[in-house]
Amino acid sequence: MRVDLVTLVVDDYDPAIAFFVDVLGFDLVEDSPSLTNDGRPKRWVVVRPQGAETGILLARADGERQVTVVGNQVAGRVGFFLRVDDFDAAYQRMVAAGVEFVTPPRAEAYGRVAVFVDIAGNRWDLLGPA
Repeated sequence: MRVDLVTLVVDDYDPAIAFFVDVLGFDLVEDSPSLTNDGRPKRWVVVRPQGAETGILLARADGERQVTVVGNQVAGRVGFFLRVDDFDAAYQRMVAAGVEFVTPPRAEAYGRVAVFVDIAGNRWDLLGPA
């Protein structure tokens, strides 16, 4: 068993794709036309960190309830964790690309960490070796 995808609710597909692919360096695995359960058009958009097995389904908010969770899917906590081999290089590349970090890098028992926000406002840990 494995977790294949997790859903991230976003305002719109294309800006989210640009953030994850162009800014974070993820692969765009799929961007296909699809339909909602009641037959309205949508897209099936999956991004994945290079070399990772688990992907993120970028789902455009559909309706008021979903719009309210954009950027707050885990109630303001860090809910997503991006592990990199070279923390300093990834951090510098992300800062140069305009990623908003809400904490400076720090050392913890489990390695180096800095909290950033994605295009929707969700908090992520950037994690690297100590």
